[in-house]
Parts: sequence; C-alpha cells; structure tokens
Amino acid sequence: MMPSKEQKITELGEKELIKRLLKRSQNISFESPFFDNLTFKSLKDDAALINFGENYLVATTDLLTRSAHFPREMSYQQMGKKIVTVNVSDLAAMGASALGIIIAMAMPSDLTISNFDAIMDGILQACKQYNMALIGGDTNESDELTLSGTCLGMVSKNEVLMKSGAREGDVVAVTGPLGLAAAGFEVLFAGASELEDLDPEIKTRVIKNALEPEAQLEKGLKLSNSGAATSNTDITDGLLSEMGELIDSSGSSIGITFHEELLPIPPEVHIISQVLDKNPLNMALTYGEDFELLVTIQEEKFNQIKDGIELHKIGEVTSSGQIHMVDKEGKTKILAPRGYEHLKKSNF
Repeated sequence: MMPSKEQKITELGEKELIKRLLKRSQNISFESPFFDNLTFKSLKDDAALINFGENYLVATTDLLTRSAHFPREMSYQQMGKKIVTVNVSDLAAMGASALGIIIAMAMPSDLTISNFDAIMDGILQACKQYNMALIGGDTNESDELTLSGTCLGMVSKNEVLMKSGAREGDVVAVTGPLGLAAAGFEVLFAGASELEDLDPEIKTRVIKNALEPEAQLEKGLKLSNSGAATSNTDITDGLLSEMGELIDSSGSSIGITFHEELLPIPPEVHIISQVLDKNPLNMALTYGEDFELLVTIQEEKFNQIKDGIELHKIGEVTSSGQIHMVDKEGKTKILAPRGYEHLKKSNF
C-alpha cells in the first residue's frame, strides 16, 4: 500500500491549526447578548470573553496528557496541581480573578485509589491557593491518564488585558525570572554523572520550578487594576514565541526590541548551563514553562506601578513588525518567534 500523501497535522502545528479553525468559525453568524466585538477578538487570545453586564466572564480550557506533560519524576499530586495552574495562568494573562474550575479526568483502569486521591489533593490545594472552587467535572476510562480543565474567571470590562493593544514606545517587561523551569527539566533529563558537581540545593530548587509551576494570578490582577498595561500574555511556550503572539495580535503593526543584558536570568540557570553545557539564553527565550507574564506598559506609567508589582523592563515596543535583540556586545539581531509548540514535527 502506498503511503498517504495527505497533509498531516504535525506539518502545520498547533498555532496554524488554531488559525485554520478560527477561519472556518468566522463563517458561522449568530447573535447573542452574551457576545460582543471583544468576544470574537478573544478567540485568538488566552481565554474567551463572555459579555456579563459591566464585566466579562472569562473562560479557558487546557488539556494535559501523561506522555506529553507529566515527566516520570512528577508526582500525582503535582499533576493535579498543574492542571489547575495552566488554566489559572490564562486567567492571569487576561487580568481576571478566578471563580472556579471544572475538571475532566480520563484514567487507566489500573490507576490506584491512592494515586487518584493524590491527583485530587493537588487539584484542591491549587484551588485553595488561587481562591477558587472546584465546581464540577467528569471521569472516564482511557489507556493514558488525561486531565482537562475548564476554568472560569471575572474581569471588569475596562480592565481586561489582551494580547493586542501594544503601542510604539510602550515598555516591554516580564513579571519574574526566566529559564528556571527549563533548567529544571534539563536537570531531570540529565544523567547522574553529569550532575555530580551540582549543588543539591540548586538542583532541588530548579526541579521544583519545573514540576510545580505557579500561575501569576495576583500579578495579573495588579496589572489590570493599574490601567497602565496595554497588552499581556503568559509565558508558557517561550519568551520569543509569546513576543510573536503580541506582534501577530496587533496585526504586525508593532515590533519588539529587547536587550539581552536586561533579561532576568537567575544565577541557577547560568550554573546549570555551565554544568550541562547548555545555552542559558536559549533556556530563557525558547523553552517556556516559566508561567510569568509578558506585558507592555505605557512608558509614562511604568515607574509609578513598578514598585507595587514585580516588573523587569527588558525592552520597548517598536514599529518594525519584527523581534530584535540587542546582545551584550550592542549588536542587533533579528530573531524568529521560536518556542515550544504542540503537534509540531520539530520544536527546535
């Protein structure tokens, strides 16, 4: 039998598949008091916006599978926590508060009761951490453990944050360190002999960042309340990838220039990069899983809000339509919006 020449989804990748879906959905016309212009614009954003009086009900969903998202070193409790965290991170990107989450679980029939309880412990602990409720769910049987979450939040209409909205001259900032999760995963995947000279405390710290990420919900709320942020997204697929999202969402009418020396790459990332012969800059730019926020802020308001929110200025919004990096030697390089992408043949 001749192999099929029909195009496979891995030839497009997650981002192009979503664009394909959105293009088809535009052919469906309907009217509802719950939908407005931002509702349809939010289809390309981190979460959906549903008209709710003076507010938006914010809805998002994420799905995690054992083989793609849960390293063997991750405990069942950490798995439960992560399905909540990835959803809440989308709410943080929109500047919303968290209301509740619905969890669907597909489980192998031989999953032990103690492991099921551990997953639930992680889910409930994360709900408590983000001041939200577990409000429903479903269970089914599957060969592979799969967790799906649908999270609901609320944001005032005049405070909602989106990927679009950045303007030339805005400050580009991130809300925390970059590359710690990447360093943690590199440690997990390294051989024992490669880690002999690594400080155990550093090892433990970066692994925790990889296996127990935290959504920056409070930072997102402070940014939305400040009225100074012009666009925002969470850093899950890598800083360069998220920069590309902000540019695309603004119709490529903006660009971003950032400075290598301003990137908040912690010492642990440099130490692990040296031990494992990795590039710390790549860890910060392309690995993802940092769960910090990438935000653009009105230049004249940046100084007045940075004292109340952890913010690291890394660059500025331009009109280039591209991503430029000024390296430590002062040379400017054009970079592609590269990062992790599901359903893609090769991410790097």
